[in-house]
Amino acid sequence: MRQVNIHEAKTHLSKLLEAVEQGEEIIIARSGKPVARLCPARKWHTLRQPGNMKGKIRIAADFDQTPEDVVEAYYENELFPSGGK
Repeated sequence: MRQVNIHEAKTHLSKLLEAVEQGEEIIIARSGKPVARLCPARKWHTLRQPGNMKGKIRIAADFDQTPEDVVEAYYENELFPSGGK
């Protein structure tokens, strides 16, 4: 994972975005301290896509039902601005 400073990110944003489109993740740092990460949008989209782990995880029969407030918090966030359901 490459790290660049803010000046370099501003100066070379187009080239950094090309690298990100190829799958690279880039950290943007201020005074050497990471403050942001550029990564492909598709990666974030698939991380929390409902059903993307179907068939890969087994839930025990005695597992408690997820409380409705937790389910609502999952869907009512910036990754699912339209509700996601």
